Amino acid sequence: MNTKQKAGRYQRMHDQLKGLLEKPGNTLSKLATIVAVLHHKMDYFFWTGFYFLDDGELIAGPYQGPVACQLLAKDTGVCWASFNQQKSLVVPNVHEFPGHIACDSRSNSEIVVPLRNNEGKIIGVLDVDSKELNSFDETDLQGLEKILSLVSIHEISLKN
Repeated sequence: MNTKQKAGRYQRMHDQLKGLLEKPGNTLSKLATIVAVLHHKMDYFFWTGFYFLDDGELIAGPYQGPVACQLLAKDTGVCWASFNQQKSLVVPNVHEFPGHIACDSRSNSEIVVPLRNNEGKIIGVLDVDSKELNSFDETDLQGLEKILSLVSIHEISLKN
């Protein structure tokens, strides 16, 4: 898929999600909807999901794909790097990323986008993996950031 096609697909997903997310529902169900749309509309998305900060740990939230790491070791991997650096990260080859967490050995590239609450504080990340190297680029980054901006988050309850 070329850049123009990819940008068009992200715009269509954004428009679809905008309509879906305007309906009543809790934050977790809205985030699950985002994951479902992304995962099933982008052929190269192998694992798509959220990790949320809970008591200083990143824990798995709504996702689609193979079984996830439920808890990410503190300050290791791409998700923690994105969280700690307060920015989105595109990793062309995860095997070259220091401290990469291999939840599934079939993952070869990754993009991580911070999820912010209404006050701008990072409360988690959107994590997307691909089986292919170099799957993600600036178009993915812009598209995913724009999609996440659709969600208004006051708080997410992760307690039992």
